Amino acid sequence: MKKILGLDVGDKYIGIAVSDALGITAQGYRTYKKGTRDDDLAFFSDVVTQFGIETMVSGLPKDMMGQETAQARKTRNYCQFLAKRLHVKVIYLDERLTTKASERVLIEGGVRRENRKKHIDTLAAQIILQTYLDSHIKK
Repeated sequence: MKKILGLDVGDKYIGIAVSDALGITAQGYRTYKKGTRDDDLAFFSDVVTQFGIETMVSGLPKDMMGQETAQARKTRNYCQFLAKRLHVKVIYLDERLTTKASERVLIEGGVRRENRKKHIDTLAAQIILQTYLDSHIKK
């Protein structure tokens, strides 16, 4: 089975997670600082090749009423750009409160405030991907 890529797309940084080969667990991979579109395409092309990715799951920011935000439109545009160029399928998942959940996990784990920023995007991507995997596990 091919691995699945999880993304938490922001304006400056993208949290990245990757599933295991069985599609059961999500592991945080890294936080990527966005560059030019060409730089981003080269980076994600390497990731897709390295892990054998056919599908990516991206968090889609919605407001508390479930409506898409301006950030959601930016996320869709960015992911569609990657999906088209990398020939992967993109799936969107409501990501409301994933950053808050990530911060709570880091606080409970004793991560100091100044170090949380380094990990929060990756952990958010991991939560997004794990949520998707949990909802698609064959029972």
